[in-house]
Amino acid sequence: MKRLSQSWYTRFWWKVRQTGRWLTPGLGVKRWFGLLLAGVTLLGVGLAIFLLDLYRTAPEIEWYLNLLATASLRFLPRPVRVLIFGGLGIGLILWGMWGVNRSVLLPFLRPGSKVVDRLAEYRRRERGPRVVAIGGGHGLATLLRGLKEHTHNLTAVVSVADDGGSSGELRRSLGILPPGDIRNCLAALSKDEDLLTQLFQYRFSGTPGLDGHSFGNLFITALSDITGSFEEAVAESGRVLSVYGRVLPATLHDVQLVADVQIPHLTMEVRVAGESRIPEFAGRVRRVWLQPDNPPAFPPVVQAILAAEVVIIGPGSLYTSVVPNLLVPDLAAAVRASRALKVFVCNIVTQPGETNNYTCRDHVDVLEEYIGKGVIDVIICNNVYTADIPAEQWVRVDENLSSDSRLYCADLVDRSHPWRHDPAKLAQVIMDVYYARTGPLTERALKM
Repeated sequence: MKRLSQSWYTRFWWKVRQTGRWLTPGLGVKRWFGLLLAGVTLLGVGLAIFLLDLYRTAPEIEWYLNLLATASLRFLPRPVRVLIFGGLGIGLILWGMWGVNRSVLLPFLRPGSKVVDRLAEYRRRERGPRVVAIGGGHGLATLLRGLKEHTHNLTAVVSVADDGGSSGELRRSLGILPPGDIRNCLAALSKDEDLLTQLFQYRFSGTPGLDGHSFGNLFITALSDITGSFEEAVAESGRVLSVYGRVLPATLHDVQLVADVQIPHLTMEVRVAGESRIPEFAGRVRRVWLQPDNPPAFPPVVQAILAAEVVIIGPGSLYTSVVPNLLVPDLAAAVRASRALKVFVCNIVTQPGETNNYTCRDHVDVLEEYIGKGVIDVIICNNVYTADIPAEQWVRVDENLSSDSRLYCADLVDRSHPWRHDPAKLAQVIMDVYYARTGPLTERALKM
């Protein structure tokens, strides 16, 4: 019993000391606490006058009324004094609450922004739809950069078949899963893509042993060794960057992407092993698969897909970024079983060595070959081809697809990089489609 008492006493005084830290000089909150105390006092006086006025016929409390009625206000009727004290008290309480909130939130506000606007914006995104985006490469990062402005409930599912560049080198030398695409998605989901995110994306050049490696890849690799697991390293990296949402690998197994490629002007097919080598053959990809085949999906990925309200496939390199995710059987089955709105985002231009001369219809056909027909609910495609890009490189909507009721065309081009999607345009189109499909409420109505 004595030990329990001491433990309770210790916890009590620890809480008292922690509360007392709010009175530390320089925090800028004590003045607002004083206003709150003054407001509560005045409000209490007003309530006391009101209550005592109800029982003013009792002679034993008449002296309380004389005490509360100051010399300057004694000539006023008691209801007026109640309003004065109560109004001043409520006003000071509201002013103090506003001051405390602003003092606490000021370090996290951008210059010129208002607390109420930031709070309303944060709550709106917090209540946003649960979105799962499946893909890889720069296409997925672009999509996430736009979606985080609409919802915080984001899950990015990334292929782990990458074997080129820094990721491939780390994969071969250290035996970890490729961190490159995961790094790009973490950077895109970061709350503030300034110095820390730029550091995460920084790539060494001309340094022996580090040439070509990015800091983020090395950081995730080091965390994998420290934490003992790749998935925990990704989660900790997300905490460092304060990301909105999660980034998850499609599988935790070490898989390799293999393709049968039809060489131009030849009747033979070549079997190519390695995601980075497939585009080098500049042929027509006939089929792709993973080795070893049937790798199990990362369980949180399946859970996220089944709980999602929107599942987005693409954009990204069709055969080397998007399809490898769907080659994980459990993941593909979860997409088919999910009741979410399933959206396919088609690329703006073709991928050299992968999808030369592909139309939007060709992209959809390839996707349905691996995921099944009738799974995709909406097909989003760009319909603006004004940039200075060769005509044969645009992914166009052909006649075979133009009559498809699932098709939704819009201007999605990033003017500064016309071969990429504009993050804001693409995210807005997806949200408009989602709200149009799920009911009469529009996002504009939700903002009000």
